[in-house]
Amino acid sequence: MSHEINQRKSEHIKIVLNEKVTGTSITTGFESVRFIHNALPEIDFAEISLATSFFGKPVKTPFLISSMTGGAQMAETINRNLAIAAKERGWVLALGSTRALIESKDHRASFQLRKYAPDIPIVANLGAVQFNYGFGVDECKQIIEITNADVLVLHLNSIQEVIQQEGNTNFKDLLGKIEKLCSGLNIPVGVKEVGWGIAGDVAKRLTEVGVSFIDVAGAGGTSWSQVEKFRSKEKIKKEAAEAFSDWGIPTVECIMSVREQLPEQTIIASGGIRTGVDAAKAIALGANHVGIARSILKQATESPEAVMEVMATRELELQMAMFGIGAANIKELRETNRIRINR
Repeated sequence: MSHEINQRKSEHIKIVLNEKVTGTSITTGFESVRFIHNALPEIDFAEISLATSFFGKPVKTPFLISSMTGGAQMAETINRNLAIAAKERGWVLALGSTRALIESKDHRASFQLRKYAPDIPIVANLGAVQFNYGFGVDECKQIIEITNADVLVLHLNSIQEVIQQEGNTNFKDLLGKIEKLCSGLNIPVGVKEVGWGIAGDVAKRLTEVGVSFIDVAGAGGTSWSQVEKFRSKEKIKKEAAEAFSDWGIPTVECIMSVREQLPEQTIIASGGIRTGVDAAKAIALGANHVGIARSILKQATESPEAVMEVMATRELELQMAMFGIGAANIKELRETNRIRINR
């Protein structure tokens, strides 16, 4: 099992780095969102603050490194670089799927990042479907203990699991198991998609059973059916994956749908976030935090410094967008009325 997980994770990294894995004929929707420029912002750019908090823990920015990898030799270097960079820039760090932690002791170091990032929030991650394949509250407690994570997020990836050669496709009766987990852990539990989006009605059902945040992970970024297409050795599955290259709910629609249904819920916007301007739009539409993944993966294979350079660029872009509408802090950005959507 450990060899299988290691190989799968390594293949995922190489495919995302080297192949076209974004969907076709579908976008995030951010291109339809426009800020109304404020030529007289009446604020000092040097005083613009990106500071916010993540479940009571102060953070320097609203950015989050979204779940990418773990449980493979190559992932140790990537996650170490990400953790060091996240500490320096004050970003939240989300781990890749921690299923491998329970099924194998190999490459545990790829998930044990607290020594590199002692003072930022770390989010552990597990596929919700694993609750139908032997996982439960006890396994999640082990994951939290091993990773020293502040928060747990469960990912939903039904379409990916169908195309994946070793996929788990029994998604029956998960809501009750998620509810049991939320009441059984003493840390916040969130739910995320992996690139096809969470709509408001689904987010509402999850929130009603105790989920503390929703990471919408909308369409327009990485498509995991496309990633699995490159791994698959089955002709039928490879062809079927192509039919889903434009599947999903655009990220903008997800944010608006979830916020409309859940005015008070914590929302992470991810899925094709490419610039700090996209991040500003996401926050202005209702997100609390913004997740970035594939656009820093290449740099994460190189060094913490390479990652930090990208981070600094995204932060500057966000600050410039805030300057452009006269928002001095994240609260003012969230409350701005200087935003329009061109339908």
